Amino acid sequence: MAQVVATTRSIYSSIISCPSSGSLQDRVEKLIKPSTFSSRFLSSHGKKKIIGSVSSRRNTQIVAAAVKRSAEPEVIPVSPEDVPKREEQFVQLEQLGDMTAAVGMWTKPIVRRKTKIVCTIGPSTNTKEMIWKLAEAGMNVARMNMSHGDHASHQKVIDLVKEYNAQAKDNVIAIMLDTKGPEVRSGDLPQPIMLSPGQEFTFTIRRGVGTSDCVSVNYDDFVSDVEAGDMLLVDGGMMSLLVKSKTEDSVKCEVIDGGELKSRRHLNVRGKSATLPSITDKDWDDIKFGVENKVDFYAVSFVKDAQVVHELKNYLQSCGADIHVIVKIESADSIPNLHSIITASDGAMVARGDLGAELPIEEVPLLQEEIIRLCRSMGKAVIVATNMLESMIVHPTPTRAEVSDIAIAVREGADAVMLSGETAHGKFPLKAVKVMHTVSLRTEATIAGSEMPPNLGQAFKNHTSEMFAYHATMMSNTLGTSIVVFTRTGFMSILLSHYRPSGTIFAFTNEKRIQQRLALYQGVCPIYMQFSDDAEETFENALSVLKNQGMVKEGEEVALVQSGRQPIWRFQSTHNIQVRKV
Repeated sequence: MAQVVATTRSIYSSIISCPSSGSLQDRVEKLIKPSTFSSRFLSSHGKKKIIGSVSSRRNTQIVAAAVKRSAEPEVIPVSPEDVPKREEQFVQLEQLGDMTAAVGMWTKPIVRRKTKIVCTIGPSTNTKEMIWKLAEAGMNVARMNMSHGDHASHQKVIDLVKEYNAQAKDNVIAIMLDTKGPEVRSGDLPQPIMLSPGQEFTFTIRRGVGTSDCVSVNYDDFVSDVEAGDMLLVDGGMMSLLVKSKTEDSVKCEVIDGGELKSRRHLNVRGKSATLPSITDKDWDDIKFGVENKVDFYAVSFVKDAQVVHELKNYLQSCGADIHVIVKIESADSIPNLHSIITASDGAMVARGDLGAELPIEEVPLLQEEIIRLCRSMGKAVIVATNMLESMIVHPTPTRAEVSDIAIAVREGADAVMLSGETAHGKFPLKAVKVMHTVSLRTEATIAGSEMPPNLGQAFKNHTSEMFAYHATMMSNTLGTSIVVFTRTGFMSILLSHYRPSGTIFAFTNEKRIQQRLALYQGVCPIYMQFSDDAEETFENALSVLKNQGMVKEGEEVALVQSGRQPIWRFQSTHNIQVRKV
């Protein structure tokens, strides 16, 4: 069973009982530092030495007991099968005393996961039963991958998600449509081919070729895009071939890393992007399909510059469609234009699969951190995707590296983490979601409140609302309260989300579309409710909803924020924050 160490009474009492030994932060760091594995290992060996010394038995027992108390803190299980035991664990923690001041403590009020989970829907999960179960397990956004399936199959999934949203009282699922983009793929083969290192192999732009030493490519400019010496990656790097020479219609390669070549495999050239439009004819058909179905987000593949985003947004505006655009950063050409691309968009996805194929793989974690930082500073949503729990496509438990990968994305400040094949065609889709849920929840419990980039807010500097969002966050963190905000556009909720308050942001809206959209943003719990003309009546109704659904307790305080671009029950020039008791 996976276990993590929780801060215990010993740390809390040590902080309180040592007022003269430096600042609280210094004392915390000194106390947290010894809880590493190596120090616990050494402590356990020290314990053995003490027991084996010539000291009196009584003294030995006292020292050993003291070491045991400090070296063996309480543990909280966080593996999926332990989820039902969480209440029991909280009871145990409460019995230790009031430790809400202890650093890293997982206290009962903070049990709502803030980082959102995007699940790709596919053959393993495209039934009503599975979509309901995914939603209950923790899915916040349902993603349709337009590279697979047809409009009829995606229509079925969209209808099921909408049916769930209509029935669910305290939950909502957003819908994301992910375009295929200008993918370069190999052609059909009668049967898979085994490629061996040193073997010669040819790719041709002639259609219908599929032999043991030559296969077609679906991209007519493939020959002109590659040069001798280029490294060609197949299936995201599962195989690699070195370009030796080329003719008018063929590229001759030497196999460097072999493997099994199947039909329609994705091809990348290291360090280069295909000279194809980011939005293909098929993508435009899919985008129109999304407009008709009123999806919440488009994830646009292989965006190379901001012009693509402007083109799509202009089209959506002409259709009267209120759909947000998430750019997928996955091509070498997008990196120099990163700032302008993210500025033009509503958010970004770190698509690490193709990014790691087109760029050196060691650059991917650095780019992930930079993209998250950039999105956070500009007030944009950011999703980390690809290979997060890849092993769970076939195995019921993840690798420890995958668990660390999720934790790193959460700590870096991602709004959402994404599952692809794990839920689309994997054997254990529900377990994958539960693992992502528990790892995210546990990691969030160790993040100190009010951490934010120093340059956050450049995108909002012309709005008084930014100042109120900042101070509402500070007030919420200081008082330990949740935040209640009323919104018609989602603007204030998104702004609060990017300040990352330690409490939940309860965003009440009278627009179903806004409720669904807010499901993507970190820390936001969107709730649909009709607004009354009377502000006080609406406030009371909102607090009653929270209390009845068990989201807040009677007597608990909440910070109520009235600010944003469009006034609700206030004058344009008036903004306020109140603290109310439920």
